[in-house]
Amino acid sequence: MTTRRITPDIDCADPAAGHEFYRDVLGLEVAMDLGWIVTFVSPANRTAQLNLVQTSQPAPASDYSVEVADVDSSYAQACAQGLSIVHPLTTEAWGVRRFFVRDPHGKIANVLSHAGPRSLTQAAGSDSAPN
Repeated sequence: MTTRRITPDIDCADPAAGHEFYRDVLGLEVAMDLGWIVTFVSPANRTAQLNLVQTSQPAPASDYSVEVADVDSSYAQACAQGLSIVHPLTTEAWGVRRFFVRDPHGKIANVLSHAGPRSLTQAAGSDSAPN
């Protein structure tokens, strides 16, 4: 199994409100802004990241995000180990396939892979993994 990156998720009421602090004080730049989630990165080391996640997000609240090469294998392994799946494996229209799992310490991990964007027609027809 290949892990590509691990990013802390910080719950906040307004992700945009942190822009000045993270940009001006910490020197980070915005890598992704979807409104409900903003990913900040170090310009010198783009794997140094953090996510600001709106508390009223469309997905479960997570403590950290882990990007893996094969999210389906990670999901199968989590299920095989009997871990608590907080949100099932889904594919989102903007190109992320993910599930949320409670780790052995009680923290919620957002485990994901970037699959590339799909058409909205494809997304509407198959939002979750096959049974």
